[in-house]
Amino acid sequence: MTIQTTLPVKSPYERIGGEAAVRRLVDRFYELMDTLPEAWEIRRMHAADLSGANGKLYKFLTGWLGGPPLYERENGHPMLRRRHLPFPIGTREAEQWMLCMRQALDEIVEDRMLREHLKMAFHGIAMHMRNQAEPAAAGDGLVQIQGAERR
Repeated sequence: MTIQTTLPVKSPYERIGGEAAVRRLVDRFYELMDTLPEAWEIRRMHAADLSGANGKLYKFLTGWLGGPPLYERENGHPMLRRRHLPFPIGTREAEQWMLCMRQALDEIVEDRMLREHLKMAFHGIAMHMRNQAEPAAAGDGLVQIQGAERR
């Protein structure tokens, strides 16, 4: 007779510390966005009062990390890229967003492997949000970003 045992698999939501940890992560992210001079370009895209954005990101991340699908219950599918198209997002803005998220992750998420995995996943999402044509590396011309209009 073979007895098969499996270890319980925890979701990233559980590994990060659940509701309280996601709340701390989002609060710290927006605190950094609001105070870091290096993040001013993404900060100016937001309303003066960050509580609406904070609540949306908290609800989205809760479900994205494997917790209750709070955002989807209220708003349907997130359609992240589509919801961000009204905002001019280039590499600079994506990197500013990542600056805030990396620092928030470093301060809040204790599990090193989870923290690094989340950084990679968030970087991919941030780069996917870009919708602006950008100067070529040599500075001569523009590189077309998928979905961006030609200039």
